[in-house]
Amino acid sequence: MSNNRNVNQSADPSLLRQATIFVVDDDDVDVISIQRNLKKLRLLNPVVRARDGQEALDMLRGGQVPAPYIILLDLNMPRLGGLEFLRILRDDPVLTNAIVFVLTTSQADEDITAAYRDHVAGYMLKQRVGDDFLNLIGLIEHYWRLVELPSPRDSTS
Repeated sequence: MSNNRNVNQSADPSLLRQATIFVVDDDDVDVISIQRNLKKLRLLNPVVRARDGQEALDMLRGGQVPAPYIILLDLNMPRLGGLEFLRILRDDPVLTNAIVFVLTTSQADEDITAAYRDHVAGYMLKQRVGDDFLNLIGLIEHYWRLVELPSPRDSTS
């Protein structure tokens, strides 16, 4: 994964705020697809990856994910799954304001309800995204351009 802090070349660099895309997913193919689609859109945001929820928490708490960041979270992972990760994240006073999009194969109503209860920004099914994955990445790119992301300092005050 690249930790470059390059600016998106398809827009005026002075208007952009860099957001790190933090992918929490154990599936290598899905992560490669995310990277490929970012390149197609000429988005050069830093991408950081964790393979499970525990590794993600360790990385966030250890300062290894440059802020601001948007988390793309799978639910079905070894060690610490996505829903458990979300609960811990929301209970942590420093990490609670993190922006999280769930990108998973789980269509279970209880998973969808639990994710929204823990304040995810969106819940998307990998199998429905399919060929429209480029549109999903575009949606997330528009999201971080249009909304104000909390600074790391804002969560402690």
